[in-house]
Amino acid sequence: MTEEHYFSAQPSVGVRRRDVEFTAGGREYALVAAGGVFSADRLDPGTAVLLRKAALPGAGATGPLLDLGCGYGPIACVLATSAPSATVYAVDVNERARALAAENATRLGAANLRVAAPDEVPEDVRFAEIWSNPPIRIGKPELHAMLDRWLPRRAPDGVAWLVVARHLGGDSLQKWLEERGHRVARHASQKGYRVLKVG
Repeated sequence: MTEEHYFSAQPSVGVRRRDVEFTAGGREYALVAAGGVFSADRLDPGTAVLLRKAALPGAGATGPLLDLGCGYGPIACVLATSAPSATVYAVDVNERARALAAENATRLGAANLRVAAPDEVPEDVRFAEIWSNPPIRIGKPELHAMLDRWLPRRAPDGVAWLVVARHLGGDSLQKWLEERGHRVARHASQKGYRVLKVG
C-alpha cells in the first residue's frame, strides 16, 4: 500500500482493522485504525512528537479546537479528553478516516468530538487552537491551499500547532508561513521533527 491512499476520499485498499495503543498527556489510549488511513499500524512518530511537545489544552479550555487531517483521530481524541468542555472538530477528506475517528470518539465516550468533512464545518466557527500533522506528501500547492484555508480561521488570539519532518521541508514550511504573514516559532525539535507554533 502506498501512503497516497490516505489522501483519497474513498480509499480502495482493504480495511484490515487493527488497534493502535499509545500514551499522551498521562493517559493511555487504544484506538482502532484500518488500511487506507494515515499511519494505520502505529501512532505516527510526528504525531507522537506533537502530542508530547506542544501544550495540550487544559481541562478548562472551551475551544473550539480543530484537528486538521485527523486520520483515525489520535490527536482529536487526545484533545477531546484533555478538554472535555471544548468542542473538538476532527476534519479529514478521507471517508474511512472519518468513520474510524467517530468510532474512536464513541469508544472514549468523547461526546464533544465532532467528525466532519472539510465543507461540513460551519463557516462562522473560529478555532482557539488548530492542531495538525499536515499531509506534506500531497505536494506544496495542495498543502499550501489547505493551510491558507484553515489557518485564517483561528480566533483572534488563537494558535496553531503543526508538526513537520525536517527532511520533508519543516524549515521551508516555516519560511513560507512567515511570508504569508503568520508569526511562527519553532517550539520544539525532536527525532527529526519540528513542532511549529503559529500565532
